[in-house]
Amino acid sequence: MVDKSTEAVEVSEDIYMREYAAEFHEWVGGALIKMTPVSARHDGIGGMMREFCRAYFALRPIGQVRSAPFVMRIGKSRREPDLQIILNDNPGKLTDTYMDGPADICIEIVSPSNEAVDYGDKFREYEQAGVHEYWILDPMRQETRFHCLNSKGTYTQVIPEDGKYTTPLLPDFVLDVSLLWRDELPDLFTVAQMVKDMLD
Repeated sequence: MVDKSTEAVEVSEDIYMREYAAEFHEWVGGALIKMTPVSARHDGIGGMMREFCRAYFALRPIGQVRSAPFVMRIGKSRREPDLQIILNDNPGKLTDTYMDGPADICIEIVSPSNEAVDYGDKFREYEQAGVHEYWILDPMRQETRFHCLNSKGTYTQVIPEDGKYTTPLLPDFVLDVSLLWRDELPDLFTVAQMVKDMLD
């Protein structure tokens, strides 16, 4: 067994999936990368977004949402997006422990320790792999970046209209970006009611 206190060591994909994937590690080109613990704010935004998506899919059963440490297998990387949205018509293979192929939407919440990865490495990897949309939520700057693949297979940034983001991948879905930056995030019941009102 590999010493788990060591970062960026070389391991096989089988060992990664068996011993490390469930412990918040990613695997890039054979190298094991330990993910740093998240802040309370990061966790809160991730939880709210997950419940937002779960409520949406409960009413519009066109897909599902998975959260880290659920693995996405693309190219030579095994990434664990904070959230990945996988639609029912996705051509990849969804297993019990990983998504084999690109998710339709990947959502990453930026932490100080992973800025370069979220804005750089993952941007390039998700674009090349064919992830249709890549959302970057940055609590430190209170900024969002929504990237959508264009006809050339490269990302184009989409600016939310009037602070509300919509996507053709999720009919009638509307994300009010200001929700992400509230001092007190909406609770589970509030989120569920918001989604119900949104889809009525």
